[in-house]
Amino acid sequence: MKKFILSTLMAGAMAVGANAQEFNKWSIEATGGFNKPMAPLTGGYLSPTLNLGHVDFGVRYMFNEKFGLKLDYGFGSFKEVEGESPSFDTKYNRLNLQGVANIGRVMNFESFTRKFGLLLHGGAGVGLVNPEENLYNDFDDNVYTLIFGITPQLKLSEKIALVGDISTILNGRQTVTFDGATAIRPDISNGFYGANGTWWTGTIGLNFYLGKQAQHADWYIAADKYATKEELASQINGIKDMLKDSDGDGVPDYLDKEPNTPAGARVSPTGTTLDSDGDGTPDHMDKCPFQPGPASTNGCPTEVTREEVDYLKKAINDGYVNVYYAFDSAKPLAYSVSAANYISNFLKRNPGVKVEIKGYADELGPEDYNIKLSEKRAKAVYDLLVASGVDASRLSYKGYGEDTSVDKSSADARQMARRASFEVK
Repeated sequence: MKKFILSTLMAGAMAVGANAQEFNKWSIEATGGFNKPMAPLTGGYLSPTLNLGHVDFGVRYMFNEKFGLKLDYGFGSFKEVEGESPSFDTKYNRLNLQGVANIGRVMNFESFTRKFGLLLHGGAGVGLVNPEENLYNDFDDNVYTLIFGITPQLKLSEKIALVGDISTILNGRQTVTFDGATAIRPDISNGFYGANGTWWTGTIGLNFYLGKQAQHADWYIAADKYATKEELASQINGIKDMLKDSDGDGVPDYLDKEPNTPAGARVSPTGTTLDSDGDGTPDHMDKCPFQPGPASTNGCPTEVTREEVDYLKKAINDGYVNVYYAFDSAKPLAYSVSAANYISNFLKRNPGVKVEIKGYADELGPEDYNIKLSEKRAKAVYDLLVASGVDASRLSYKGYGEDTSVDKSSADARQMARRASFEVK
């Protein structure tokens, strides 16, 4: 019972930790590296495979740990292969709005690493291509741009990540070649063409994460939403304190309505001392717990009569003596084991009496399962009585399944249904 309560409260405590934690959403990015114009180029003009000359700056906002947007500005220049191509020098810049997908979180990279990440990005924008040499050295080529790229990440700290990026850019409505020597259309009217310019960039740089939270969305892992070790230890200690049983009656303090019960006292499921015959003397001090009597005779009637057996029989048969169980358990709860001791004492004082032990279950769960469970509960009490010295021939037991007489929606009522009762034969 205590283990079940502890695990339930721990889960609740961790869920509170989960709801309390957030992540940073903003970052700025700065990278630089290489470019490569693919086409269009005038015949005989060549560009290096890796032309050093591109810079990117961007700002990114993540809606959650998986998806976001970024606005970035890139600029640089295209050059010729020295000694193998006619000279050209073309400046360019572009501005793009892009969607971002954090593939590291989408594909659960945390299952094998928490240092490496991967972003995919793509979007559209505008650009300007300015040849500074050759025939069209004074022409401003206004284009629209489509961009797609992949960005591997290496986490250096909670505020900085090392990133690389490879992006392909398509220029739409481009009018002159990247080298500035040839017009794509003879009339050089700024165009009718679609995405007719293709180039790519390869860069390396840093992401700087902004915000007051401990983590950025790039590295935020849903499983880490739970409380820290220190928070969890504090919560567990609090739960342990709450589950203490100060008076040792088997009922934890947070459920115990009488937390100072004397040692050995028989108590109810709420920890209150029982007085079965209502004579003012609690059962643990009452020599005759089912017969009312004054305190001067330790709770016994002033005259002991032959009616004792009939009185005790009535009290037992009317359900005043029960052994209780936790949910889905056939092990008697500690506070109610004393009920079996009373039955044992009653049988030993009245050797001509026999008792049937009747097991019950609440209405939760399948009916056939509850029949078997109720029988196990009755058998557990049968074993206790035999172990106490009662002859097995004087005992019988049976499982009666679900007790439908209680309110199924009430937790307290269901606890009263999970019991073993007795019938004197």
